[in-house]
Amino acid sequence: MKLDLSRSAAELTGQLVDVESVSGDEAALADAIEAAIGGLPHLTVHRDGHAIVARTTLGRASRVVLAGHIDTVPIAGNVPSHIEGDLLYGCGSCDMKSGVAVQLRLASQLAETASDVTYVFYDCEEVEAERNGLLRLSRHSPELLACDFAVLMEPTDGQVEGGCQGTLRAEVRATGVRAHSARSWMGSNAVHAAAGILDILRAYQPRQPAVDGLTYHEGLNAVGISGGIAGNVIPDECVVQVNYRFAPDRSAEQAAAHVREVFDGWQVTITDSACGARPGLDQPAVASFAAAMGGAPRAKLGWTDVARFAALGIPAVNYGPGDPQLAHAKHEHVARAQIDECEARIRGWLAGEPARHLPVVDG
Repeated sequence: MKLDLSRSAAELTGQLVDVESVSGDEAALADAIEAAIGGLPHLTVHRDGHAIVARTTLGRASRVVLAGHIDTVPIAGNVPSHIEGDLLYGCGSCDMKSGVAVQLRLASQLAETASDVTYVFYDCEEVEAERNGLLRLSRHSPELLACDFAVLMEPTDGQVEGGCQGTLRAEVRATGVRAHSARSWMGSNAVHAAAGILDILRAYQPRQPAVDGLTYHEGLNAVGISGGIAGNVIPDECVVQVNYRFAPDRSAEQAAAHVREVFDGWQVTITDSACGARPGLDQPAVASFAAAMGGAPRAKLGWTDVARFAALGIPAVNYGPGDPQLAHAKHEHVARAQIDECEARIRGWLAGEPARHLPVVDG
């Protein structure tokens, strides 16, 4: 499919949605993006797998990155796209092909900018971390991501969202003694014992700490439970899978220590963790961008690839069209007016224009 970058960002979003790109199957969309911007004289284009990086080389004193993932969660009968009033429906319309459409419009039309710009379109954001295209780029070609400031075009409803929370997964294990269910008193039921783990979770009061002026809301929840051997056996093990979403004032190590403290006396195995990122609103680049976009910054309550830039020592924020609460939903949609407004705001910022204090379009 050939992408028409002369169309509005909202119209381009529909084109992008219509190219299926479930994680691991982004080849067709990556090919279309590369073909659309590969011949532009003001851009140098690199490809790594299904990730595309396009850079200006204007010799400016600073460089910014606009990054967005091109993959989606599995389709739920919501492709091709369709329009109802001002709303564009379809898989990835919100998360985050509308943001990618904004990137593509800016990449194709802005030959002169106040800072040099790197546009990153990457794969496999919606699956396990080791497959993430941005992680792969940071390992293979970190120089392509070098910049003074980065914007993740994640859906934020047109508001700057600072930093991101960390995430940790753990297994909390209850043990017992196996026995025949006809003589249950000869054993000890691990599934029954797991009620103690659930009691702890029910009583848990999550923190709501302020970090660099933004309030985060943590969460510690059971996300799975497994136990049982057979219909006539008292189980000797039950495992509760727990997910801890922690504010960026804690490291992954501190988060793990907290989970172990909460479940003191139980067997705890940490299975996966990823650090968050502080919002960094006191940094000039972040403050300047937030002022240009308008509205009051708020905390990002999920995990995003802002954390990858933070790990590289690069300040970054989340900003893009689309209500994040609609991401991954079967009825996922985005307001077309909001896509165009996000494009206009970033276009003015890249051109070095004074901040425009316009009302943010509600998604």
